[in-house]
Order: sequence, then structure tokens, then C-alpha cells
Amino acid sequence: MDSIDLEVLKTCEQWLQAGQRCELVTVVKTWGSSPRPEGAMLAIAENGQVVGSVSGGCIEDDLIARVQREGCVRQLPEIVTYGITADEAHRFGLPCGGTIQLAIEPLFVDRADGTDSQISTLLARLSRHELVARELNLQDGSVVLRQAETNEVLTISETHLRTIHGPRWRLLIIGAGQLSRFLASIALGMDYQVTVCDPREEYREGWQVDGVQLVHEMPDDTVIAMQLDSRSAVVALTHDPKLDDMALMEALRSPAFYVGAIGSRANNAKRKQRLLELDLSAAQIEQLHGPIGLYIGSKTPAEIAISILAEMTAIKNKVPVIKENQIAFAKQQASSENLGGCSV
Repeated sequence: MDSIDLEVLKTCEQWLQAGQRCELVTVVKTWGSSPRPEGAMLAIAENGQVVGSVSGGCIEDDLIARVQREGCVRQLPEIVTYGITADEAHRFGLPCGGTIQLAIEPLFVDRADGTDSQISTLLARLSRHELVARELNLQDGSVVLRQAETNEVLTISETHLRTIHGPRWRLLIIGAGQLSRFLASIALGMDYQVTVCDPREEYREGWQVDGVQLVHEMPDDTVIAMQLDSRSAVVALTHDPKLDDMALMEALRSPAFYVGAIGSRANNAKRKQRLLELDLSAAQIEQLHGPIGLYIGSKTPAEIAISILAEMTAIKNKVPVIKENQIAFAKQQASSENLGGCSV
């Protein structure tokens, strides 16, 4: 599963290869409330086809209508602003009088000045899981690509727009089961670089999700090798202390923003006691999320994967997690353990 923005770039490449002009629209600045964050992208082909989203409202309708009416006639990038007045905000569906600024970049084959949008080159680098900065010259439309730093963000000046592309976050999943398949697939769509680790051959056999690295080393060795940072998360799903505990110990000693393990409240309490014996401090153990995920009444592996990623997202975005009905959720996870631990 591709992220929305990666889907936009791939679709632009397909249109260009088919000889179609298109426009790449990027949210570069917002004021007040806005439905889409800075960096969100939309692409419109000259025949009116569209992929992606920058507002989810009438702004997109207006952009599409202009292309359908006039075609892709821009020769150079342009900055446009919607929602300056309260009337415009209401017209374009911006909440609370919000304002959104967009960069509209024309993409077409065989530019007369020889410049290249470098969409294909960017996609090739993203396929290698690189983090790439794309520098667009707003005055002549030229593009430069370079390796980005993990702390870089979108910036815009009078002359240049810098956007950041590639996986900004990493997820290590311990255990190659049915739940990990759903978790990995959804995480890919959320721009995570996903690694699944399972030394058990019988679990790795036949396990595959395109875009996910599957490794067979011991989980604690994988945690150490990954050199986890504050943009990393670790989720243990094997139900096997021999595989989970040492990896969790290493993960809890790291700056990872999220470390979680599936299991009932009783098993989670036993796990924490074992971790105490591994010379972790009480403060470090307190960072372990378990029972894992938010309570959403989930029962199937797909629903449990969503609950885990919901909790991860809240922690990543620094939103307080209120685990109401967590006892019920723990009972739910306990019953799943009785299924043999291979699917959830």
C-alpha cells in the first residue's frame, strides 16, 4: 500500500510517460484551521483526472474546473492563496475562516528550456527508502534533488520551495504473523519504513508484504542494528518471551517514541516483572505500552492493527492517550492469546 503522496507522484509519472501534461499542487502554508497539512499533494491531468487531496472541498473543485476549462497552460510554478476573506473561506469549505496557500507546478515532457521535474528520479530514490529533499525553483521551474536530513521540513521563500519525500518514521514489528501483515501494510500507507523480524522459519515461510523488509536475525540483535531514534517504533507480537523480552529491553533503552507488546493485562504485568530482572529501571519499563493499542472494540487482526496504529499515531502526535474501557480491551487480547498467538 502506497502513501497518498507517493501515489500522487507515481500517477504524475504515468501521465508524463503517456505524454500528458499535468499540474502538481502542494500545500505550502496554512493559517487557522485547514483540512490538510503542509506538504499534502494533489495532481491534476490535462484531461481532468485527479489524484490526491489538498483540501477535500471546493478548492479542489475550483482547481479541477480551471484545468478542464483552460487546460494545463502554466509554464512556470505559481503560488495561489484561497480563503483570505470570510466569504471565500465559506465558499471553499475552509473551517473557521482558515486560509491555505498552494504551489501549483506545471509538469510536462520536453520543456523548451530543458529543465526536468525529476519525478522519475525522485521515485527511483524513494524506492530505495531514501529521504529526499526536492528543491523547486519558483522562478524558472528547475528542480534539484538531494539527500534530506530527518529533521528537515517543508520551507518556502520568494524563490524556492523545498519539499521532503520518503519515510520519515520507522517501524520494527517482531513476529511474522497475520496481524503483522495487516499492521505492516497499513503502516506503509502512513509513510513508515517497515521491518518485520522473525527468526522462526515456519512463520517467515510464505510471509510477504511488498515494500517490507523481512529479516531472520534475533529480534534484540535487529533492534541494536537499527540504531533506533526518536522517529522509531517497536511492536512485539509473538507472545514468546524468548523473542520479545530481550528486544523490548533494548528498545526501552533507546529513544524510540513507541514500544509496545501485545498481551493481556496479566501477561503484561508478568512481562514488566521480567524486564525488571533485566536491569531496566521502573521509568524505562513504564514506557512500555501494553495491553497494546486503543480500545475500539477490535476483534479481527485488521481491526487490532488499526487500534495499534491509532495509539502509535496519538503518541507520535503528542496527543494524550485516554484508554477508557481498557480492562475490556485487555480481556479481548487475553482471549486472542487462547487462539494460539499466531494470528493476533
